[in-house]
Amino acid sequence: MKLKNIVYLLLALVLGGMIFYRISANSSKEEENGKGKNGGDKKPSKVSGIVLKPQVFSDNLSLSGSIEANEQIEVRSEVSGVVENINFQEGSFVSKGQQLFKINDVELRAQLSQARTKQTLASENERRAKLLLQKEAISQEEYDIASADFRSAQAQNQLIQAQIAKTSVRAPFSGKIGLRSISKGTYITPTTVVANLVNTNQVKITFSIPEKYATKVKVNTVLSFTTSGSKEQYTAKVYAIEPEIEEATRTLKMRAVAQNSNGKLIPGTFANVSLPLENINDALLVPTQALIPVQNGKKVFVSVNGKAKEIMVETGARTDKDVLVLTGLKAGDTVLTTGVMTLKDDTPVKVNLK
Repeated sequence: MKLKNIVYLLLALVLGGMIFYRISANSSKEEENGKGKNGGDKKPSKVSGIVLKPQVFSDNLSLSGSIEANEQIEVRSEVSGVVENINFQEGSFVSKGQQLFKINDVELRAQLSQARTKQTLASENERRAKLLLQKEAISQEEYDIASADFRSAQAQNQLIQAQIAKTSVRAPFSGKIGLRSISKGTYITPTTVVANLVNTNQVKITFSIPEKYATKVKVNTVLSFTTSGSKEQYTAKVYAIEPEIEEATRTLKMRAVAQNSNGKLIPGTFANVSLPLENINDALLVPTQALIPVQNGKKVFVSVNGKAKEIMVETGARTDKDVLVLTGLKAGDTVLTTGVMTLKDDTPVKVNLK
């Protein structure tokens, strides 16, 4: 009999435990649905929030660009020959029109002397033929031949003079000349690169923007940029824009110019460009943590009469902390910023405004 009583007691305990568990589960479920133990409202969730106020917002586009020299050429000779003189120091500044190097022109000057002699003779023959033509001692055709010979000798003389002028290579613009690849006595041809000449008093910043922003950027737009490894900020002005979108990348290329009198900006350097698109005087900005990504876009929670309300929003540009909201919200809305991941529509909330 004692064993039977013990079995009955154990069954009663198990049954009682199941009933207690069921009652507790139902009570928890009621609390989740907004009902407390006594049928009252669920205790509000404590969250933080902000009241939206219109503010001025500068919509900037962050881009990657490259710094290029304002002017840059490979110094070459237009004629072949032996280098007679080199008149520049590597890495030095040269002025426009300064002679950089000279090619030996002895042979060309000999050809020029010969051409001048032929020109003198042809000029005299043309003069005599003209006198004879006036006396009708020769035909018009004979005079035309003499005249053509004179003009041909004259042209040959000018051609050789031009070739001699090309033996003296001068700087087409002022700038810094780089390392030379020749020495005095080197035989060079028009394919020989002697050195690079670069003008860096101004530099160009070349970059591309997505096509959707193409209509928002105009010539004379002032932008700012920094270079790799430096926090110093520089300014530049857009002066040229490509007339068409690049099909492969769907971007629009443009170029800005910046002053570089101190020489700190080096061509070939990477540039971080901040391009202003527009200023919005009544922008609505929300903290990034208030946005919740969903399948169809983004949503936020606002507080309405003490309860959370879910609202789908469309966003635009962003800063380090805030995001521009284009649609879905209005000034005066209380946007919830913390604890939003556990909220649902109509969840009671107690907002701590910041």
